[in-house]
Amino acid sequence: MKKMRSVSLALALTLSVTALSACSGGGNNGGNGGNGGTTNSGSGKGASSSDNKNGSQTLKPVKLVMVFPAAGEPKDLQLVSDEINKITKEKINATVKLVPIGWGAWTQQRTLMMSGKEQVDLILSGLGTYSQDVAKGQFLELNDYLENEGNGIKQALDNLDPGFLNATKIDGKIYAVPSIRDLAADFGITMRKDLVDKYNIDTTSIKSLDDLDAIFKTIKDNEPDIVPTVKYGNSIIDIYVRSAFDTLSDGFGVLPGNDNNLKLVDMYETPEYKDMLNTVRRWYLAGYVAKDAATSTETQYNMVKAGKAFSFISHMKPGIDTQESRNTAREMVSVHFKPAVSTTSDITSIMWSVARNSVDPSRAMMLLNLLYTDKDLINLFDYGIEGKHYTKVSDNVIDFPQGVDATNSGYNLQLGWMFGNQSLSYIWNGDSPDLWDQLMDFNKNATKSKAMGFIFNADAVKSEIAAVTNVTNQYKVALETGTVDPETQLPKFIDQLKAAGIDKIIAEKQKQLDAWAASNG
Repeated sequence: MKKMRSVSLALALTLSVTALSACSGGGNNGGNGGNGGTTNSGSGKGASSSDNKNGSQTLKPVKLVMVFPAAGEPKDLQLVSDEINKITKEKINATVKLVPIGWGAWTQQRTLMMSGKEQVDLILSGLGTYSQDVAKGQFLELNDYLENEGNGIKQALDNLDPGFLNATKIDGKIYAVPSIRDLAADFGITMRKDLVDKYNIDTTSIKSLDDLDAIFKTIKDNEPDIVPTVKYGNSIIDIYVRSAFDTLSDGFGVLPGNDNNLKLVDMYETPEYKDMLNTVRRWYLAGYVAKDAATSTETQYNMVKAGKAFSFISHMKPGIDTQESRNTAREMVSVHFKPAVSTTSDITSIMWSVARNSVDPSRAMMLLNLLYTDKDLINLFDYGIEGKHYTKVSDNVIDFPQGVDATNSGYNLQLGWMFGNQSLSYIWNGDSPDLWDQLMDFNKNATKSKAMGFIFNADAVKSEIAAVTNVTNQYKVALETGTVDPETQLPKFIDQLKAAGIDKIIAEKQKQLDAWAASNG
């Protein structure tokens, strides 16, 4: 369970997606959806039913395509897909083609899929670019689909807090639904426990980024084949910046300290951001960051799993140690040194949308509804096939079967935080049996951003956002991996951002934030 925010986070700033508008698919709900097109809010009549006046008649068979990022394609994906399709065929007369795309290739591949006429029905959305994607008209409006085919989604989210679904609205319209997972994040560093123990690293002494230099030096001096720290998301601090700012989804105009009396600033001009860059640059020059960090597409998990990396800095939550241990196939230990916060981005970072080029939006919503209501289905997505990929330790606790572990399992996606309602998932052996209760308390007790519930409608500044995104793609990763000197490159980055129109974006966002605050005061 991970926020990419979230990726938000996580996972919110995990990726910078600049996908183009897509062509609409068929069914009786044909037409364009989203801002920038003729809105399709859904007929709610079951587009693919043979005579579906009251929704009770037999549904025609349909094949749906579900696209999401993953660390790679599992060996047993087809076996798991076959089991998934037994359920979906029985319940909604649909078969599902799962299309996992590597995180490193996600931006490019997603763009190609969405810009052509290739069928995409359900697609992971959010990831820090929700408002831009909606402005480009990539997703269908879901309000009516939720009313008619998505009641289970609404109920599951409303049982937690009605504000979660409301936080996805742009001009009163819903274009995506968040997965039920950690909806807040705290921040720190995750390290290999064997090396922490080997070098007697005092984890209680770690309070900030600056406390990591001595630890990284120990690793570099004694483990020359291991990189002390690797990037999480797109850079070393790609996610960590959210500990200091409410990034308001896209990072173009942020709220310092999650408050700042609702006055937005350019994050890239703040002293806090510059200090982070200086720290990462210091690490790079000292050899604590890989020389190819800016261009590498290898995930932090694969780097640690392969014995090539010691740590990564990221957002966190209850159960993070055991989760990251499974992801890396090594025992990991985490140190939390920034408190938990909850922002709109935490909710909107990992969501599911119905693509404009869906062949059957109503059935796509039915599939999504099952991911929030069907325990058997969600556990197939999360863990694979019982007896082959996991065994039950108790009624709701599972573990690997004998002879199987994270390194040789044929299906070990570890994406429970992504697929619908994680509270329906089994709990992995080693996690607390009441992990989901802990997670809900974590969400409840986190500091809430003063802008919680605000979501920016980027339609008025689409051109500027495209231009500013191009600039950030040029400078941001190099700066945030320490590859270039912030003393010379940060001013150039800021100048280019201004030339591309970031001030106009911030002004428009501030205007909308002020209006939102006035209407919610």
